[in-house]
Amino acid sequence: MPVCSIFLLSLKTSISAFIAAVRDTTPRLHPLVTAKVIRWIITPTTLSKEPLLATHSPWHILLVLPGALTTLPQHLQPLIQNQWSIQAGIPSRIISTFPSTNRSLLNPSPGEIPPLTGSLAHPKTASSAQALELSGELRDWISGSKGPKGAVSMLNLLAFNPGMKDQYLKYGKAFAESIGSSRGGVAKIVGKVVPGSCSDGWDEVALAHYPSLDHFADMLAGEDYQAVNKRFRVGSLRDTCILCTSEVEDEVSGVVKANL
Repeated sequence: MPVCSIFLLSLKTSISAFIAAVRDTTPRLHPLVTAKVIRWIITPTTLSKEPLLATHSPWHILLVLPGALTTLPQHLQPLIQNQWSIQAGIPSRIISTFPSTNRSLLNPSPGEIPPLTGSLAHPKTASSAQALELSGELRDWISGSKGPKGAVSMLNLLAFNPGMKDQYLKYGKAFAESIGSSRGGVAKIVGKVVPGSCSDGWDEVALAHYPSLDHFADMLAGEDYQAVNKRFRVGSLRDTCILCTSEVEDEVSGVVKANL
């Protein structure tokens, strides 16, 4: 199974300057994903808590690169304040079609984005989003126009309770067949963490696509989603975290979005 490396980077320079430096690397790096970090949705409770939540160096960029890499090329190091990385085996069927699949997700044709289900009309809010419920703070942040307007990619780190992965797979099946896909949700990368010094006890990595933050909120507010979430997902995880990102580069064309 091909291995990919997931990097979170805190930068000393602008995102656009860093992406330009990545493009000038020889031999050239070809990220599967280059995304601007927006905010935490769920924070880890135990695993990797100190490095991931370091307040002195907030994350700016998410990179997903083919290959088993523990560090980035030397000429990029002066541009980096801090980094965290993890490696995951990702099925070749995902890797081989990812560029075209991702382009289609990020640039949908008219009519391909499903309408909201209406669950946000009278949402039930929770005191916290840690169980992947719609908190009042998260609802206000999304509705307050502080987030990106287009598609978002949610980086998920997952650690399962012993013997509970099958329960999580039931959640994943429901996400793919109804509760997520009906809102345009797609788990576009799913991989098993490679054991080692960088794994920190995590079991899997996933990157989930949503057409917008409103679609993500519509899912969290949905009774259909929460029934499955509480039955299969919450109890299956001993720790998890979700980081909201917005992809900023079309790697094929090399065009950086202007809103950097």
